[in-house]
Amino acid sequence: MNDQTLEKMKQLRLYGMSRAFNTTLEASSIDYTNDELIAYLINSEYDDRENRKVERLINTAKFRYKAFIEEIDFDSSRGVDKNLINRLEFCDFIKNKQNILVCGSTGVGKSFIATAIGYKACMMGYKVMYFNINKLFSKLKMAKADGSYIKEINKIEKQDLIILDDFGLQSLDNFKRQDLMEIIEDRHGKKSTIIASQLPVESWHEVIAEQTIADAILDRIVHNALRIELKGESMRKKKIEKQPIE
Repeated sequence: MNDQTLEKMKQLRLYGMSRAFNTTLEASSIDYTNDELIAYLINSEYDDRENRKVERLINTAKFRYKAFIEEIDFDSSRGVDKNLINRLEFCDFIKNKQNILVCGSTGVGKSFIATAIGYKACMMGYKVMYFNINKLFSKLKMAKADGSYIKEINKIEKQDLIILDDFGLQSLDNFKRQDLMEIIEDRHGKKSTIIASQLPVESWHEVIAEQTIADAILDRIVHNALRIELKGESMRKKKIEKQPIE
């Protein structure tokens, strides 16, 4: 009887519930009332589905690496506003459709902070996608060639949060400007975007390299954006220096 019940749970894809029920069968010392057992099984199934959802969101986001807000170094020399980071952990900026701009020199941890915020958003059930911006432009160029451009743009538009990393390493040509303008326009006032760049925001006009479009893009990005401006030495350099000499 119990084996049949377990098999039916699996067929119905109630994996969390089946594992929990199997646990109660193996642990003879556990004594649940009927309502306690039902609550236990339902909670186990709910937790299992939530965990699988978070795992799926993280895999879909395609982060370069794992990063967690709890791991951020708040050393005063870095200029990281701990209060701001703690507020961002609740992801209210996504509810408020705000953007985040993370700036700082090479290696100071821009990508790590942007990714950590993205990870937290996934854990809270938001749809997130991470992009190296130059690879994104290359992908969109190929999409135009094979006819899948609209599909790719629509996918980006649907994300609750996108992360555009390494913005400003190269000046934008006309095609890249138009792609960026379309992405930002689609998301303006509807969704959130995190942009990480080595350059201060004041230099982004030069990167976009066309005054009218630059004004339009930056007006949509910068308005009501939260800023994280990192200082100090390269975190990668510090880690190398701390490694013991063998």
